[in-house]
Amino acid sequence: MSENFPSTTAHQTRLQTPLGRVRQNGSAKSGTHHWWMQRVTSIALLPLMLWFVFGLATLAGAPYEEIARWVGKPFNAVLMLLLTGIGFYHTASGLQVVIEDYIRPERSAMVAGLLIRGACWVLGLLAALSVLRLAVAH
Repeated sequence: MSENFPSTTAHQTRLQTPLGRVRQNGSAKSGTHHWWMQRVTSIALLPLMLWFVFGLATLAGAPYEEIARWVGKPFNAVLMLLLTGIGFYHTASGLQVVIEDYIRPERSAMVAGLLIRGACWVLGLLAALSVLRLAVAH
């Protein structure tokens, strides 16, 4: 390239502070994906939550066995698995943003993020196993 039009990397390097260059701080190139996944999971959760609330409203006051039978039906079990899986993914993703924005120092944010993701995985797996157990039993 000519001297009048410096390369992009040289231009980007000048926009960073010296400390930023040393630490290799910059775009992780994942912000757009994260933003889109938050929107997609939000949209997916809307009909699932409507189904869940409507289903619970029709079962208000029902005994445990009837609710377990309802959850155990294949269609309801699949929707319940989708609701819990997408719900826990959305929760972990949203809390990750809060942690990244508000928790300092960086090590504390990393530990908090790992704890949140781990808790969401464990709770999601327990919820999925519970739904599958009801589906097999009924």
